[in-house]
Amino acid sequence: MTDQEKAARMQAEMEERIRLGALEIRAEFDACPVMGEACAYTVEECFLPMPDGVKLHTTIYKPVGKDTFPVLIQRSCYPSQMEIYKVYGEELARRGYGYVLQVCRGTGRSEGEWEPNVNERRDGLAALGWLNDQEWAESIGYFGASYLALTGWAIADAVPEKVKGMMLTVYGTDRFKSAYEKRLFRHDVLTGWSMANAGHPVDADYLESCRFKPHAKVDEALWGGRLAWYQDWIHAVDRGDAYWQQGWWKQLMDIPAKTRVPIYIVEAWYDHHFGSAMNTWSALNEETREHSWLDIGCWNHMSADCIEWGQQEHLENGDVKRVLEWFDLLLKQKKMPQKRIRTYVMREDRWQEHKAWPLPSENIRKYYLAEDKSLSLEPGKAGEIAFIYDPENPCPSHGAESVLTTITEAGTLLQPAPDYRPDVVSFVSSPLIEKLEIAGQIKVRLQVKTDVEDTAFSAKLCEVFPDGRTYNIRSGITTIAADLPEGASYIPGEQTEVSVDFWDIVWTIQPGSCLRLDISSSDFPQYAVHSNYAGIWSDQDKSRIAHQVICTGSGECCLELPLTAAMEETVLP
Repeated sequence: MTDQEKAARMQAEMEERIRLGALEIRAEFDACPVMGEACAYTVEECFLPMPDGVKLHTTIYKPVGKDTFPVLIQRSCYPSQMEIYKVYGEELARRGYGYVLQVCRGTGRSEGEWEPNVNERRDGLAALGWLNDQEWAESIGYFGASYLALTGWAIADAVPEKVKGMMLTVYGTDRFKSAYEKRLFRHDVLTGWSMANAGHPVDADYLESCRFKPHAKVDEALWGGRLAWYQDWIHAVDRGDAYWQQGWWKQLMDIPAKTRVPIYIVEAWYDHHFGSAMNTWSALNEETREHSWLDIGCWNHMSADCIEWGQQEHLENGDVKRVLEWFDLLLKQKKMPQKRIRTYVMREDRWQEHKAWPLPSENIRKYYLAEDKSLSLEPGKAGEIAFIYDPENPCPSHGAESVLTTITEAGTLLQPAPDYRPDVVSFVSSPLIEKLEIAGQIKVRLQVKTDVEDTAFSAKLCEVFPDGRTYNIRSGITTIAADLPEGASYIPGEQTEVSVDFWDIVWTIQPGSCLRLDISSSDFPQYAVHSNYAGIWSDQDKSRIAHQVICTGSGECCLELPLTAAMEETVLP
């Protein structure tokens, strides 16, 4: 197949996905009947000038027969999805809302140069300032998912007076958290996104691009030109780096604390922005949080069901009903929301309300890793379990929470048998006699040794059903360098402690099930493959094998589960 044929096939596939997405959204609207008589509407297009004279393509839907009306606005860098935005415009206008869709600078029919992220504050404030001055705009709400949520967060602390609230889905303002975990880059999020949004066509193989060494040269070698913003991402490996602590990303991270309008944050257990979004919720100032909502459901970044172990009836994995509920309350009923926090409880197919988030985690249950590869309530005798980690043969991501390009691997998926690869060590508990209610952040503490100056250790926690089927709950990764005291270096052969910190989860392990914890040293392409050399990952031009050792029998080699108070007396046999 020629490059031209490949491009044509990819274009056709994308168009089909968008068509199906528009049909799904139309069906969601159909499930939310229009209250009263449906409005006719008009559609206008204009090119709205920005402060520097660049004009951005803007589409405006207005309900007929109303002099003033509430208006919802979105700003998008994805002009290919206009069919979806058309559905929103038509259906919202039928319900008495105005709808404004502006295409971001340098994309679609908008003028200017496309540079991700950095123009959205200036352009967004200009667009909202214009809308605020329109007599027909009675009040304004802002909503969007992913990059469309970024365009909202970019201005959330400085919106004009008619803006009464925002609904921002599957995105967070802590960009570092969305880019790195313990010095390992989230390839499947940002490398894949960069290839698709480089500003010019990129037809290079995705996995080959992720594995290219040194990765710092991948853009010029395979993508057709240097991307300065991607270079910044792949070299700023620590939160304390200047790139994250000044300029736009620092400004974005500080916005939630300064935001004064109510925010409805919608997230998902298996969305790659989950960790960032949870930090964003926590960063909201107390007054704003008292009038904001948080929903955490179970779907992936595209709102698709990602549970393989059975049909669920109460996922609520669509935004339309939430958009109407939130903005009807704010803009039509003109009421101030009161704080609401809801999470979907995994394995129980129900939603639960909480008074606060993150949940208190005072009740921690520890399960210790034993030499016989069991998980038990008491530490066993000291022992060592060794495996070989080869960066040229990484463990593939399957069942993950931080993937986008290979999004079919997101979610809780059927896992292979224990010890399914030589570089995967599986620890399994006895069957539970009662349910185990996990709620909060899971941690895995390991005592390890290796024969190289730096390496990685990954962990994945699973539930083994009574019939033997096994499904992942949470996973994570760390590096020795990231867990050392500042300024310290690791001496090969010495025992050291590392910590794998999972994202929050609310999951009830069912009676008769077992816990299974898989330890390895890679999870690709969810995370960059560690070369087993110290230093910045993207500058490494070679890799080598590492001989890894897990040191069991210590109180510091354990799985830590945060439990609800009701589970305090639950024990394993």
